[in-house]
Amino acid sequence: MANAASGISVHDDCKLRFLELRAKRTHRYIVFKIEKMQVVVEKLGEPKEGYADFTTALPANECRYAVYDYDFLSVDNAPKSRIFFIAWCPDTSQVRSKMTYASSKDRFKRELDGIQVELQATDPSEMSLDVLKERAK
Repeated sequence: MANAASGISVHDDCKLRFLELRAKRTHRYIVFKIEKMQVVVEKLGEPKEGYADFTTALPANECRYAVYDYDFLSVDNAPKSRIFFIAWCPDTSQVRSKMTYASSKDRFKRELDGIQVELQATDPSEMSLDVLKERAK
């Protein structure tokens, strides 16, 4: 079903890969892009990949949606995990692209059941590892 506001639909593979990340932890991250009026999977991160690999997978001048499975230790040293949804819209991306991603974000995010934290970033500093640590609490 297409988003009424933007006309963008979500490919079934997006939901399938997200379920794999959430339930089986077969991916560390997923990068999604809008292509031909549909959100599709652009890149899957291997479970052993780190945050630097994830940030490198995001293009410097183009918008993307991404999901990152962040592992950390709680205050009582218990291993925990949070699934972050990141709307990446760099200031240098095209205005039309920013508008398309912004108008489709909520509809797409609803398709991914299990998102725990949402970030919107226009600059790498807005989604640094320190920001994730702070928001994961």
